[in-house]
Amino acid sequence: MEYSIGELADRFGLATHVLRHWEDMDLLTPARRVAGRRVYSTAHVTRVAEILLGKDAGFSLEQLRELFTAPDRKQRREVLRSQLAQVRERIVRLTLSETLLEHGLRCRHEDYQACPHFQAMVLARVDGVDLAEALDHP
Repeated sequence: MEYSIGELADRFGLATHVLRHWEDMDLLTPARRVAGRRVYSTAHVTRVAEILLGKDAGFSLEQLRELFTAPDRKQRREVLRSQLAQVRERIVRLTLSETLLEHGLRCRHEDYQACPHFQAMVLARVDGVDLAEALDHP
């Protein structure tokens, strides 16, 4: 089956300029052009799904290009390991953010800024203490 750029974009709820940008990033290449118009194949449907899945996993377009063009399994796995490490770092930061926000919602003070625990966290951050340690600050 063949798809125009509009049909391929519509299939995924994307704007056509997104697919053009992915072409500029060397992530997607039309199978051919007919009368100057891009024509895509079923393989391109799969590639768009792979790009979207990669973006869901937090990859940038540059990282996806690196992953897709990695010459061997070893290099692909290295790209995946690097992304996994970045995701784990984001999870740690988000977990700390969640703890901070939950504290703000649980706080018995009408104004969270009046909370002694919050004030201690602010002072800890002023002193250069990282967020994880500041959250544990008495």
